[in-house]
Amino acid sequence: MGITTIENYIDGEWVASASGQALDVINPATGEAIARVPLSTAAEVDAAVQSAQEAFEEWRETPPYTRARAMFRLKGAIEENFEELSRIVVEENGKTIDEARGEVRRAIENVEVAAGIPSLMMGYNLEDVATNIDEEAVRQPLGVFCAIAPFNFPAMVPFWFLPYAVATGNTFVLKPSEQAPLTQTRLFELIDEIDLPPGVVNLVHGGKDTAQAMLEHPGIRGVSFVGSTPVAKHVYTTATAHGKRAQCQGGAKNFLVVMPDAVLDKTAGAITTSAFGNAGQRCLAGSVVLAVGDIYEPLKERLVEAARGLKVGYGLDPATQMGPVISPAALERITNYIEQGVQDGAKLLLDGRGVSVPEYPGGCFIGPTILDEAAPEMSIVQEEIFGPVLSIIQVDDFEEALAIMNNSRYGNAGSIFTSSGKWAREFKYRAQIGNVGINIGIAAPIASFPFGGMKDSFFGDLHGQGPDVINFYTERKIVITRWF
Repeated sequence: MGITTIENYIDGEWVASASGQALDVINPATGEAIARVPLSTAAEVDAAVQSAQEAFEEWRETPPYTRARAMFRLKGAIEENFEELSRIVVEENGKTIDEARGEVRRAIENVEVAAGIPSLMMGYNLEDVATNIDEEAVRQPLGVFCAIAPFNFPAMVPFWFLPYAVATGNTFVLKPSEQAPLTQTRLFELIDEIDLPPGVVNLVHGGKDTAQAMLEHPGIRGVSFVGSTPVAKHVYTTATAHGKRAQCQGGAKNFLVVMPDAVLDKTAGAITTSAFGNAGQRCLAGSVVLAVGDIYEPLKERLVEAARGLKVGYGLDPATQMGPVISPAALERITNYIEQGVQDGAKLLLDGRGVSVPEYPGGCFIGPTILDEAAPEMSIVQEEIFGPVLSIIQVDDFEEALAIMNNSRYGNAGSIFTSSGKWAREFKYRAQIGNVGINIGIAAPIASFPFGGMKDSFFGDLHGQGPDVINFYTERKIVITRWF
């Protein structure tokens, strides 16, 4: 039986791409092709946008309570297919089954928040701003929005955007990552069953040319993006140059400050999960430990012990604690960073390059890697590796640790581990990052809070999730009224 080429979803119908070009979707644990994804054309993007434009007026006139009920139906459909969706995430992304379940749960939580749109979208008013004059602000949807999604969270990240755009009365076009398109394909099959009008949501597969067509299309009002910093910059500058709103989450280099009074066992466990969960392929992964003073030696020992004990393998095996990275290219990039770190003078405490999984010789496996005696100027500290590599720097005090972190061009996330309210407050107050953790390894906001980010980790004004995304998908219209 041949490998199936997945289809686009346009105007409420599944449509085969006419591009004639397609890529294999590879299971990163087995190295086997599990599907083909088309590289859709600009004409197919245009067809999706036209469908969304035609659906917009009727959809925006649909009462918010009716739109909210669609979100409840979507939540129910995802819940009913929870395990299937989790397995698809594992097969195309490589993470463990428990990590995949957590991701699908986060997608559901965003649908749950979006179901509260009758309250979230309310405006405000003030009577008698002058004699016999009242003033009010109302929120209105804008039209067609799109999202360009990454491979590392194929279920969750698109749902930072899609439910809110649709619930606020806009219509939507999604381009999933060409490396992990199957989860959203299955989710759109579920969306097709919840009776949204044709054109309200559309799915167009493809690569960078497909994304570029979205950025330049005059019918799209705004763009959401998550990915690397260079691409985020390109998306932001291109989208805004074409008159669009843009929210672009970029790369990260997340520092974990460990004070001498940290609770050692809990801290080591949190850092291990942060650095090596999802094989380090998340923008909230802790990648540099700043060990303050005497905590350095005992912390280092605990981290090596914990990381060495992690079982690397296929994510569908319940015993697996860390899966593969996404592709051979990613594996090569990560390996090159490790080699460069050693050349620059870092000391390998744990080398994951020799890890193999005999049952899956074609998999993109690399084990947890820990580099000691790192320095702020090294590439392993300066640049995003996006893999299971943790660097350790010993520092004298809190001020030195904070300076190293704040000097990074990235500002996505960071954490401090301490039993002191003083140091926790200082960190929260002075850290130049958007997602702050206090004794938290992965500072991931829940769906009702915005996903933060500063400096080269975010381009735009309004983030995904929470109140920010409601503002992103609506315009406030000010109405001033006087009756004679």
